This record gives sequence, structure tokens and C-alpha cells, in this order.
Amino acid sequence: MKLAYNIIIAAALLLTSPYWIIRMGLDPAFRSELIQRTRQWKSIPRQTGCLWVHASSVGEVRVAELLIQALQECYPDRTVVLSTFTTTGYTLAKEVLDCPVFRLPLDLPFLIRPLLKRLDPAILILIEAEYWPNLLHACLQRKIPVLLANGRLSAKSYDRYQKLKPWFQWVTEPITTFSMRAQSEADRLLRLNIDPARVQVTGNMKFDSLTTDQSPNPKPTQMDEITVVFGSTRPGEEPAIAKAISQLSQNPLDYKFIIAPRHVPRCREVESILRDAGVSVTLHSDRKDPAKSWTGTVLLVDALGVLNDYYRQGHVAFVGGGFDSRHGGHNILEPALLGLPVIYGKDMGNFEEEARLLAESGGGIQIERPEDLTPALEQLLSNPEEIVRRGALAAETVQLQKGAVNRNLELIQSLVEKGNPT
Repeated sequence: MKLAYNIIIAAALLLTSPYWIIRMGLDPAFRSELIQRTRQWKSIPRQTGCLWVHASSVGEVRVAELLIQALQECYPDRTVVLSTFTTTGYTLAKEVLDCPVFRLPLDLPFLIRPLLKRLDPAILILIEAEYWPNLLHACLQRKIPVLLANGRLSAKSYDRYQKLKPWFQWVTEPITTFSMRAQSEADRLLRLNIDPARVQVTGNMKFDSLTTDQSPNPKPTQMDEITVVFGSTRPGEEPAIAKAISQLSQNPLDYKFIIAPRHVPRCREVESILRDAGVSVTLHSDRKDPAKSWTGTVLLVDALGVLNDYYRQGHVAFVGGGFDSRHGGHNILEPALLGLPVIYGKDMGNFEEEARLLAESGGGIQIERPEDLTPALEQLLSNPEEIVRRGALAAETVQLQKGAVNRNLELIQSLVEKGNPT
């Protein structure tokens, strides 16, 4: 299987080599990235028994951040090293972490072997769902334990791996322990014939990364001003949002609405949809003093990194991306922790367990179609006491799920001790 994999990779590189060569000549950014991938790891000082964490992109780096801090406290005499796959993940890691960071090279034997020799890790910790065959099997050959931490296996991925079961079993053979986020994801692994002794459920470390470092908006106890935040919205959702705002604005009560598209460049498109529905819009970028309230009914967030600040001003949240399995939903935990009842769609493959927990507690409201948004909001906004009750349940649900970082740390300690007996 390994030989076949490397033959396929080599053939693919050979066939596409004219493209890579031309692009390297014409695109300096691409050339720089390729050089990073093949050489950057050489800038890491030689290690002995380091703790190697790999987090592919921004989301995984966020998850890895608390775990790395815990590892540094637990193992002050060992170096924690982080690798990332994407440029954005690397940039974030350099900003927020105090440890060596490098871009993972391509999964080619002549790059992986010297990398492992340089790092000489006591353990490799993969965050969420990273399977690199040559890297994993090189670890197996060198008897380096591998932990999949915060393991994720969606129903969509399971269906794909089910069709390639022998390949999946070969790729994951070197993984010593699968530390899964939820029982449903662990069950999928078992149905792929992974040994139950290698599978544990430790919870989602994303819960541990959430903090309420600023106080949320006081929740309404009577019919006063209520703010609804529509976060991480996707195409196809904004027309339903515009309809809901238009209909709710006819109510004599004072409602305000904040809309933050998932991708900022879509703000002009979203603004046009809102104006066509007769909704006046204020842009976040036009506000001179963000601490003060804005004029009008709707605020459109045309900036990155401020959504959580607006969740803190809200009383009810809708989180987008849940009506298309390609998106799999977006982060429903952040508004929930701040005490906002959260409305979201049915296709929450990336937040499956979180969506289930919030819906079962009453802190989350799952709807089938974008058209269901208006009645869901009407029912909720008509009863401020229900907003308070559901918001408290949402925050409590998040708090009860914390502790996954410590559970993963215990697994790491066990694997390191077994691999390095004293």
C-alpha cells in the first residue's frame, strides 16, 4: 500500500511538473510558499524528545493553543514544536504561540525522514483530522506514538472512508490513540473496524478555549430593545434574513439587527439584498465610535475579528452555514457561552455534537430551512423571559463540557511515559 501511494504521488508530481515550474516562475508568492514547505523546517533547532503538535489551519491552531500551553506547563524541560499546513494557520501560530513553528513539508519520504531525524519527537499530536501516510508510517517505523487529539469524523467523511476502508485502515494504523470529540464520531471509527482499545472519547477542546473575558449585554427582562446577531452568514441565507428583519421591523417594539457575513468581500452583495428588501443599513466601517449605538435598525459588519464583540451586544444569535452540507455549520459555541440562545440549520456536520447538546438543553434551536427563520425569531422575540431562560441554558451547556484539554493531557502523559520508560 505504501509503495502504491508513493508511486501515485510521484506520478502526479511528474505529470503536473510543467504547471508547478511555470507558476513558480510567474507567481512570487507561490514560489515563496513552496520554498517554505521544503526548507522551513530546517530552521528549527535540532531536538531530542520534543512534543510535536500538528494543526492544519486557523481553526486547529485555535484548538491547539490551550493544549500547547498545558504541555509547556507540564513538560518545562521539553520543547513543544508546532507545524501547520496553511499560510493563515502559520501566521496565527506565530502571533499567539511561544514555541517553534514551521510549515509542514509535502508528504514525501525524502522530506519526512530528515524532518523526523531533526525533531526526534517523543510523540506526534495531530489536531482533529490530519492523515499524512508517509509521516504516520515513518513514525510507526521509528516507534513514535501518535495521538489524534480532538478527533473529528463527520458523517460525510465516514461515507467516503467506508468506500475506501482498507486504505483508511492502512493510513491510520500508526495512530496509537484516537481521542475523539464525541461518542457519535467514535462510533463511526469503530464501524471502520478500528480497534476499540485505540479509541477514547475526551470531549471537544474548543469548549475549553472559550472565555467570557468581557461581560455580555444585560439580558432583557421586559419588552425593551432586543438585538439579534446574524453571524457567519452564507449565500442563500441573507434573503431569508432580510425577510425576517423586514417583517419584525413592523413590530412596534424596538429591535436591532447585526449581520456579519462569513466572508467580508460579500458585504456589498448582502447590503444590496437588504436594501432591495427595504431595509436601511449602517456599515461597521462607517461607525466613528464603536462604543456608541448606531443609527438605524441594521448594522452590517464589514470587518474581520469583531464578531465576538457584537455577540456580546446581542440577546439572540443566528449562526449561518447550517443549511448546506458543504459548509457544515459554523461556531455556535461562542454566542452560546455569552448567554445567547442560538438558532442554526440542520446541516451541522462540523459542529454535530455541539448542535445536539445545545438543542437537547434548550439553549439551541435547530431549524430545517432558511424560511423557518422568521417564525423561529417571532416566537422567541415575543417572550423576553424565554430569551433569558434559553440563553442561560446555552451558557450552562458550554460550561459543563469543559475539561477536554486536561483529559487529552493525561493521554499524552501516558503515551510519552510508555514510549520513554524511566
